[in-house]
Amino acid sequence: MTTMMASPTTMSGTGYEAIGAKEFATIQKLMHDHAGIVLKETKQALVEARVNSRLRLLALSSYTEYVQYLEGAKGEDELVHLIDAITTNVTHFFREPDHIDCLQQEVAGWLEAGKRKFRFWSAGCSTGEEPYSLAMMLRQVQGIEGADVRILATDVSTRVLKKAMAGRYRLSKVEAVPEQYRRGAFSPDGGTHAVITDALKRNILFRRLNLNATPYPIEGMFDAIFCRNVMIYFDRELRARIINEAHRLLNPNGLLVVGHAETLLGVDSKFGFLQPSVYRKVNA
Repeated sequence: MTTMMASPTTMSGTGYEAIGAKEFATIQKLMHDHAGIVLKETKQALVEARVNSRLRLLALSSYTEYVQYLEGAKGEDELVHLIDAITTNVTHFFREPDHIDCLQQEVAGWLEAGKRKFRFWSAGCSTGEEPYSLAMMLRQVQGIEGADVRILATDVSTRVLKKAMAGRYRLSKVEAVPEQYRRGAFSPDGGTHAVITDALKRNILFRRLNLNATPYPIEGMFDAIFCRNVMIYFDRELRARIINEAHRLLNPNGLLVVGHAETLLGVDSKFGFLQPSVYRKVNA
């Protein structure tokens, strides 16, 4: 692989010598093979910055030593920390709200048709804003009272899952939630933060899941799967596997929701277009 890497004697700005081509290639391969994440050469600076904290914590003096550590006896455990460090987690409550509105309309229609059991999956849930947004919206659907509603929320990063399960957010984030959804969903916590109420958390199950590890060890079927702004980090082969798994795990007429920057174009899938970045399972 031909790269434009800095020489081994160049300082990276992190206090360590810049990562070499061999070490960067090793991390690229590990991230791709284990998490499906494609790290292009332009991500060298990001890798250096994110891995720097691991070097300090492990008292290692170079990226070369870190790669050797990854390849050693404790490498499997450290790989989880590496994925945590490198994965980017940018999210907020009611992101891309047209998706939430679309699901709200679908759920209302299903309720009207007599459906009383609902299952949803937030794949790549990050720090929890997406599944909590879904839970807040679902409470507002007329007739949902007494229905059996569950949300599975997964992410490959144990770091963000810990934050998601805590459900503690800065007031600046909370105050951006529309009032009709915010009411009764948060409790104050020390003036600068608010915490998701137990009532809202009750129907959400957080679990670690690697989207690269197909088939997924999931029992049951879903009415909607939100996999938004996740597949942009993956290659075409993994995107196809994720979409195939989504089709397998969706109920008839279930919805697959991807990010506005994503599309199913170019991937052979059994989904029909419903609205931009929302697709309905074709049951054939």
